Order: sequence, then structure tokens, then C-alpha cells
Amino acid sequence: MNLKEFAARIGLSPTTVSRAMSGYPEVRPETRARVLEAAERLGYRPNSSAQRLATGRAGAIGIVFQGGGRFGPHSSEFMGGLSTRLQRDGIDILVSTVETGEEEEAAYRRLAASKRVDAVIVHTPACTDARIALLQTLGLPFIVHGRSTAKTPFAFLDIDNFCAIETATTHLADLGHRRIALINGDTASTYAHDRDEGYRRTLAARGLPFDPALVGQGEFTDENGFRLMQAFLALPSPPTAVIAGSMMSALGAMRAIRIAGLTVGEDVSLIAHDDVFPYLSPENLVPAVTTTQSPIRAAGERIGDMALHLLQGAAPETLQEVWPVEFLVRGSTGPAPPL
Repeated sequence: MNLKEFAARIGLSPTTVSRAMSGYPEVRPETRARVLEAAERLGYRPNSSAQRLATGRAGAIGIVFQGGGRFGPHSSEFMGGLSTRLQRDGIDILVSTVETGEEEEAAYRRLAASKRVDAVIVHTPACTDARIALLQTLGLPFIVHGRSTAKTPFAFLDIDNFCAIETATTHLADLGHRRIALINGDTASTYAHDRDEGYRRTLAARGLPFDPALVGQGEFTDENGFRLMQAFLALPSPPTAVIAGSMMSALGAMRAIRIAGLTVGEDVSLIAHDDVFPYLSPENLVPAVTTTQSPIRAAGERIGDMALHLLQGAAPETLQEVWPVEFLVRGSTGPAPPL
């Protein structure tokens, strides 16, 4: 049935039905619930073109990936959560892939001019991110997955990256470790900058010297974790503990430790940040890995929810969340080995 027939069937006007299904804030919650229940019961699905004309909305959220579409496990998990949330409201996701920052800026300008999306998700923000100022200038609603500095408030969801690494470093220092390595991302990004700050400040608070040779940066891959850990172990005074920025880099680090004839949890303690991948459980590794944990899929779902609130009229400054990170101690950490 079409919109007019469905509206007549449930005794409401077509405009009210269309606005209720699009989540307009002026529609009472009980009316929206009544419309959605009836739509499910009667099998009604709105015509997307007609709904766009009626509401002035595209019915889609955009996201631009830089790097030519090379999606890693973190992106896949995030997109899975985002899609799960948005599809409940019949919202599509428009994905664009670009190679450079200039191409990314052009993509945002096209999205704003074409009105093909109602809002966009900005991911992996820099400490000062030009995309935020651009989107505010364009008037295109957006949610940031992470944090950045900006003159005007904006909506964001982040995890407490500083506290995550502070907790991990403190735990290792409490176990007697004095040479603690860090496998981090690019510190131009806010999350990696915060992790670096958490690491450095905790070392200073515990009276431990900062050694730049014990810090490595790069993509969170098994290969990069392996190469960085090999370099750490080749130092004249190698680390007795390492903090890996993700479970993927932790796998590479564990491989390098074993190839060197050492034992994880005894000769070298290891802590990883776990984004909770369904195919990689830290408790099932040998030894089970101590982790800081925050599910990236849940973050994707919540950002989808926040984007809908933003489109319903919520002020950006009311949509700002920083999630705490859980710390789970397992078998990959132990006392520092005797000198």
C-alpha cells in the first residue's frame, strides 16, 4: 500500500505518518510508536523518493574514508554497529572513499551541495581537524568519532584513551617494570596523542624515564606490531613490558616475543587495547591477554543513535560523550623478571 492508503488505514494524516516514520521531534512519542507498530504489523514500507519529498530529508548518513577503501577490522566493526542502528529507522549509509585530504574535502562539499545525506560521520579526527570547521561552514550536520579542538561546539563520542594507557602503564609499573614500550598510532590523531600523553605522564609520576626508542607508531596491523616489537627487543636494554594499541598489533608483538625465544607474561608482559572483535578473543589466546577494552561496534551503534538525535533538533553540545574503558587483567602480565 502507498502512504495515503496506509495513513487512512490507521486514521492519521499522510503528513503525520511521514513525519513519525522520519523521527521528527514534533511528533509525540506515542504517535510515533503507534505508526511504527502498525507499519510492522501491516508490512508497510515507505517509498524513499516520496518520503524525501515529504520530509525534505535524504534518509541517508554519509561517511568518507581516506585511503582508497582499504577497510581494516576496526572500520568494519564500527560500520557494522552504525548500520545496525540506522537500519532500524530505515536510514541508509552512503560511503565514499578517497586517497587524499584534498579529495576528502571535495567529497564533503559534494555531499553538502547535492543534499544526498542528512548528516555525516567524521572518524579518526586530528588534534586540530580542518574537516570540523569545514562542515560547520557548510552547515552539514555531523558527529565525530573521537575528539578535536574547535571554536564552535560539536557532537562527538570518544573513549578515554588517556585513562586507558594511564591504567595500563600504572599496572605494569606496579608489577615492577621499568622499561615499558608503547605501540601507538599516529600522534597527529587525537586518540594516539591522548594515549601518548597518558603513557608519558604516568612514567613521570612513577619516576620512570621516557625513552623515545621504546615508542613506535603506525597502523594497527599484525605486521607492524611484529616489526616494532622486534626493534624493541633488539635494543641494548630491551623492554620487559609492552602496551599494544590494538589486538591486531598485539598479535604481531606476541609473535616477535616468541621468535626471540621469550615467554609472554614471564619474560615480557603485554597489555593490548581490545576493540572487541568477534573473531579475536583475548581470553582465548595463550596466554590470555590483559586488555583495556571498549567495543567499537557499540560505539558505531551509539553514534548512529546520536546522529538521529541531532537530526531531530538536539543541540550538538548536548551530544558529547566520553566512555570509560574497562581494564581486564589476564595471564599476559606478570612481575618484572629479575635483573
